[in-house]
Amino acid sequence: MNGPSTVRLLAAGVRAGVPFAIAGGILALSFGVVAQDAGLSALDAIVMSAIVFAGSAQFAAIAILGGGGTVAAAVGAAALMNSRFLPMGAALAPSLPGGPLKRAAQGQTVVDASWALAVRTDGSFDRWLLFGASAIQYSTWVTGTVVGALGADAIGDPRALGLDAIYPAFFLALMITEMSGWRALAVAVGGAAIALALVPFTPAGVPVLVASVAALAGLTTSAREAAARDAAESDA
Repeated sequence: MNGPSTVRLLAAGVRAGVPFAIAGGILALSFGVVAQDAGLSALDAIVMSAIVFAGSAQFAAIAILGGGGTVAAAVGAAALMNSRFLPMGAALAPSLPGGPLKRAAQGQTVVDASWALAVRTDGSFDRWLLFGASAIQYSTWVTGTVVGALGADAIGDPRALGLDAIYPAFFLALMITEMSGWRALAVAVGGAAIALALVPFTPAGVPVLVASVAALAGLTTSAREAAARDAAESDA
């Protein structure tokens, strides 16, 4: 791919990622504040955002630390939350050039919104659009954490300001962009039902992981239908 085309795709990714970057920046500001309530220093919170760059995992970790849990438990919860990136990375891998190490490095840019924005109609991914969308989100995530961590005293309680509502709104917006047919609606409703049923009885993070079974069922059905269409076209 030539340079100008690459730049255009990167720019398109940045533009597509702006709404999610704004929401993520506000959420990161909230994280910077509540992380200190959980016992992290401002520097700890900033470094965590710069390295982890995963809101669900970071909030799960500080929720456990704030509740008196161990570091091992916090890391385990964060790992559970981030385990969704394994199948996402597997789906992305065929669209990335280079050997295993190069693909692994490119895969570090995967976040929920960017992954969804970069998928093409044929199931492949536009990696440059992915990179652009993730870049803008990373910059606001780290910046928001810095502002929240260093200005925690001035900001006050993020719950009183309603900042805690940003995170569910973020994923709701992401889901709406993918609601393109009856199967997507069925998967969304099924996943929500599973998660709601498990919330009262399971640790944080588990409902989300188990709810992904609904998405796996939808993906399996789509794959079977695609295979049937390919077979029919071959016979024709």
